[in-house]
Amino acid sequence: MTSSRPDAAQRLSDLARLRRVRDRIDREFAQPLDVEALARGVHMSAGHLSRQFRLAYGESPYGYLMTRRIERAMALLRRGDLSVTEVCFTVGCSSLGTFSTRFTELVGVPPSVYRRQSASATAGMPSCVAKQVTRPVRNREAPTQGQT
Repeated sequence: MTSSRPDAAQRLSDLARLRRVRDRIDREFAQPLDVEALARGVHMSAGHLSRQFRLAYGESPYGYLMTRRIERAMALLRRGDLSVTEVCFTVGCSSLGTFSTRFTELVGVPPSVYRRQSASATAGMPSCVAKQVTRPVRNREAPTQGQT
């Protein structure tokens, strides 16, 4: 027997645990989550979880969490009945500055500008289509207005 069989079994076990972490982030994005708590939940060290998550999904657990939060924030901002500050706290961010910075990096415009522009841009679109066409760019920064 070769030693690759235990390695393959370990890899499958790690992938299953990474999927549980991703599913937890998807479910609990509005809750306070940090890498240490996520790692404890699947009996991994924070460093190992971060490295393996990035290998499997192309971004860090924190980056994935922030993308989920920004996606939800975009939907709430399109609704137009909450302020940017209310949206920030509703999606689980505790810092308006960090939220605004990350939102701008992913979407290309600040949340206040997005809120103003999105009402007319998605008017008449079913919400499921609006969500798909306005999904934030993941793993790279969005071009800012004026850039191509």
